[in-house]
Amino acid sequence: VVVIPTDTVYGVAADAFNAKAVEALLNLKGRERTSPPPVLIPKVETMSALAHDLPLVANQLAAAFWPGALTMVLQAQSTLEWDLGETRGTVALRVPDHKITLALLEDSGPLAVSSANLTGEPAATTCKQAFDYLGESVEVYLDAGNSPKGEASTILDLTGITEKVVDGEIVTEGKVRIVRLGALKKAKLKTVIGDLLADDK
Repeated sequence: VVVIPTDTVYGVAADAFNAKAVEALLNLKGRERTSPPPVLIPKVETMSALAHDLPLVANQLAAAFWPGALTMVLQAQSTLEWDLGETRGTVALRVPDHKITLALLEDSGPLAVSSANLTGEPAATTCKQAFDYLGESVEVYLDAGNSPKGEASTILDLTGITEKVVDGEIVTEGKVRIVRLGALKKAKLKTVIGDLLADDK
């Protein structure tokens, strides 16, 4: 379990395919298995390896906002041999807009990542803040200065979207729901997906 910089806030990270490491991450944060961590990936193409039945809107959002401060909750590939907690068959994915983090992800593969703080406390935007929260319970801290955005990513749930082909055209039904509004604002999201964005947040 290591602390890493991202474009939004500092994160505490573990190998997404190592169940013991993910369990250690959750324990460190004081989180239950009912709050599975998102997964950072190095590039857009990795999305289709980890998620299935990708709606067109997922690709549109990825093209517009990745790398960046957008996390998307999608249907996970059922063949994945990992244990992120009680995900109900979903996975939350993000490509961060940070050169150091992307270089790390290219080497390490997908990382389960949660903000580097204790549950209920403000997210760390510097390495020192992360250390103040987590101390020697984390062996490695990767310091890259202040977080560029200083605000957590926006999380969208795309699992309610369905698609069908009618007269050769893709018809999209359902809504994209905002789970957490963060650094990526609603107005920008609407420029890409318009009325597909639910107005409940």
